[in-house]
Amino acid sequence: MISVYPGSFDPITFGHLDIIERGSKLFEKVIVAVLRNPNKTPLFSVQRRLELIRSSVSHLHNVEVDAFEGLTVNYAHMRNAQVLLRGLRAISDFEVELQMAHTNKTLSTEIETVFLATSNEYSFLSSSVVKEIARFGGSIDHLVPAHVALEVSQCYSHNNSISNTIKTETIPHPKSFPPENLTPTLSDKET
Repeated sequence: MISVYPGSFDPITFGHLDIIERGSKLFEKVIVAVLRNPNKTPLFSVQRRLELIRSSVSHLHNVEVDAFEGLTVNYAHMRNAQVLLRGLRAISDFEVELQMAHTNKTLSTEIETVFLATSNEYSFLSSSVVKEIARFGGSIDHLVPAHVALEVSQCYSHNNSISNTIKTETIPHPKSFPPENLTPTLSDKET
């Protein structure tokens, strides 16, 4: 049985790899399919994402990496896949993923969606979180493979418009104001 694991993978994370590795034990073949989404501005080109994913899954002999555009079910049919593999991190994921699964079922009754719950240690992890941390100079080594961390960090180190400087402003405590600067209140005038 062939499964397709679709997504943007911009960049691939340890959470994605968790789903891919576990899926590779369940299915004869897992096709990691990078979606070309014209509505998003990705950090990496599709070609670069394919290369990063291939490097990350090279130890898995039944995993293939490909790119597509259009409807996922059409791509699955083209690849003779019977299953769409999806990861779930939280209840909010479930709502969106269930809606997509039902929609896909109306488009193709032959394609099933199989959900794998992400391992606890990756339940918070997304590509967006990785990019946000890297954007502000934080370490992402524990979130993505080393070669991916290096490339993501290089992308943001070339962007000099983002500063990691933390700015604070000190606001004096009201007791530090001199008494002569205080405006008299109505009760002060009456006495």
